Amino acid sequence: MKLPLLLDEHTARMSACRRCGLDGILPIVSEARAPRAMLVGQAPGKVEVESRRPFAGRAGKTLFRWLARAGLDEATARERIYIAAITRCYPGPSASGRGDRVPSPREQAMCSDWLDSELAIIRPALLIPVGRLAIDRFLGTVPLDEVIGRAHVITVHHVRTTVVPLPHPSGASSWIHAPGHGALLERALGVLRAEFKRPRLAVQARQSA
Repeated sequence: MKLPLLLDEHTARMSACRRCGLDGILPIVSEARAPRAMLVGQAPGKVEVESRRPFAGRAGKTLFRWLARAGLDEATARERIYIAAITRCYPGPSASGRGDRVPSPREQAMCSDWLDSELAIIRPALLIPVGRLAIDRFLGTVPLDEVIGRAHVITVHHVRTTVVPLPHPSGASSWIHAPGHGALLERALGVLRAEFKRPRLAVQARQSA
């Protein structure tokens, strides 16, 4: 079965998932149907619930500005990069009142097979984990300043995959404001710019394809 049909079936099953029991909250799914790359975030926010699109809120605007600096406009990114997450439903606001609640280990475990299935279906040449939870999923628990700004190669379903991590774009995240971290972000965007130009990815912006 071709990739678009596989992803249609997968997202239909995921859209019907209610296993975490969050009242009135539905999973958010990606629009991409022929991707060679995947971007993995933490969890949808409140704006994503209302728009039914991943990274539609303020953090998403920041993320797509970053990707634009790496050479990929938002429309092309949404079409060519499959946007996934560690959990697919809005977990609610943080008890501190700043940002969203981090999904619990139980929620992460219940949702993990959706990401596992997507990795098996897409077999991405490029993975972009965004934020602590996603980076931990692929690179282990290491300080962000040791992994952001570089490309890493891992094996996913017997395929060599390049991993280029990014910090979380949320305004609630303080990492980006620490000394030297802005330079690491710029270096990471430079790595992505080079990756987006590789023929195996076919994710260049329309005007430059």
